[in-house]
Amino acid sequence: MKIPEYLKKVRKITITPDQLIDFEIRVKNKYEKGEVKGPIHLAGNNENELITIFQYIHADDWVFVPWRNHYHALLHGYDKEQLFNSIVEGRSMGTNSLFPKFYASSLVGGIIPIALGVSLAIKLKNHDTKVWCFVGDMTMETGIFHEAYKYSKNFRLPMQWVVEDNNMSVHTPTDVAWGKKQNVPDDVIYYKYEMKYPHHGTGKWVNF
Repeated sequence: MKIPEYLKKVRKITITPDQLIDFEIRVKNKYEKGEVKGPIHLAGNNENELITIFQYIHADDWVFVPWRNHYHALLHGYDKEQLFNSIVEGRSMGTNSLFPKFYASSLVGGIIPIALGVSLAIKLKNHDTKVWCFVGDMTMETGIFHEAYKYSKNFRLPMQWVVEDNNMSVHTPTDVAWGKKQNVPDDVIYYKYEMKYPHHGTGKWVNF
């Protein structure tokens, strides 16, 4: 993973990889008891990459993430117990907050136009913050990503893109689903990792 040289570290992350892993295990155990009121998308094997990235994300920056967002929320300052309770109530994919500025969506590419609009508003209002938009390798193949990426660069918006590549488009390998993968622009933060959990759930059948 390469961090663009124009980015500088702006905060210290105190959460450890083990703490992130333990949180997901706690969610997993609750889910397998049939006590989570909705689907979950668990993260794993990308703890170190995200801890590194969030050292460059200011506490006042906006963070936009798709459905697998628990690690991101915790690293951006989302209260652990509040997040856990929200997941149990069925909002695992819709983790949204103003403090910290955090928005997630279950729609493929759904966060992109919203993130772009927020970055445009930041520029028009001359605010000293930035938008960080995390997408998967499947979403990077879609038209909305390429249109929004080009728009953000052409208008020099305060927006940083991050691609998280697990080579999966839901249950199909991305390079199979799309024929090949697009080249990643140099100013996009990109990293690869292997999935620890299935696309959704834990791999165990749960009766609710």
